[in-house]
Amino acid sequence: MRKKEISTLKVAATYIGTVVGAGFASGQEILQFFAVFKGRGLLGLIIVTVLFMVFGYIIMDLGQRLNSKSHLEIIKHSGGKYIGTVTDYLITFFLFGALTAMIAGSGAMFTQQFNLSSIWGTTIMAVITAATVLTGIQGVISSISFVVPFLITSAVGVSIASVFFVPPNVTPTPIPVAVSTTPSGLVQNWLLAAILYVSYNTVLAIAVLGPLGAEAKKRKSIVNGALLGGLGLGLGSIAIYFALSNSLNNLFNVEIPMAFIAGRISYTIQIVYVIVLLAEVYTTAVGSLYGFTARVTDMNGRRTKVFIIGTTVAAFVASQFGFSNLVKYMFPIVGYGGIVLLLSLVYSKIKLRRL
Repeated sequence: MRKKEISTLKVAATYIGTVVGAGFASGQEILQFFAVFKGRGLLGLIIVTVLFMVFGYIIMDLGQRLNSKSHLEIIKHSGGKYIGTVTDYLITFFLFGALTAMIAGSGAMFTQQFNLSSIWGTTIMAVITAATVLTGIQGVISSISFVVPFLITSAVGVSIASVFFVPPNVTPTPIPVAVSTTPSGLVQNWLLAAILYVSYNTVLAIAVLGPLGAEAKKRKSIVNGALLGGLGLGLGSIAIYFALSNSLNNLFNVEIPMAFIAGRISYTIQIVYVIVLLAEVYTTAVGSLYGFTARVTDMNGRRTKVFIIGTTVAAFVASQFGFSNLVKYMFPIVGYGGIVLLLSLVYSKIKLRRL
């Protein structure tokens, strides 16, 4: 059967959908990596936009050249036997960790928004994620690319509205900026924050972007998809940054900052945003589970379905650690390890150009 051609827009949407998830659209990532650095955080996001374009293209180009089925072919080619093996373990670990964070994020939203036990959100997200991945790569691409336009529109829309209609940093009494809105001990510098942000997101995205590059028929779709996808990620991040900066002192111990900000505009907008956010959490969970499964087992094997379900159950249990804790500690740690991956990808691209 002839494979359906993947368009530039679908490549871009899949790229965006793989990166944005509970951490991005909830505001936790942008808060902890950029908004806490004030004006310099904005400079960091501009750098992030360019780097997303560059590394998105490199990964998908390598995926097409190597006909990648998972991230393994790319990192082995880029890092060699030893660095490639270490990077492989890092990616595989983070894919599971990202799946865990997405499931935890859905639980946090159910608690913050609906006053329900987090177990409802984590259970629902775990079930629909596993069900989607059981359909294979085409189901993953379709689910991710479908949701992305709604998420970007909602995030940018709420961010712009908050700047114009939400009073900045209104608090009953003067209080210092809380711990949750100051740099963590793992990320103290705005430039380092930008590099780590791209690094850990690349570690996550490579699992889907590699096979996506192999699926795309035209190189033009890869180039334009990477440019458009990187630009979309950058603009969405910057919009969220302004919304968070406008309300920074009000975000003490708030698990889902953007939902809180949407609620300051209107309750209806808050509900709509939470629904769209849940859909985007789902797409990143799907991408993470698929990437983890494709690396650890044969997607066409007889025991694949059992493995998918077992992995989801394990992530569900691990998600009880808490969403904001996972973003604050696990993401930067993986980012430090992922810097090796970024350097390997650049080296691999330069090496290919010389051939």
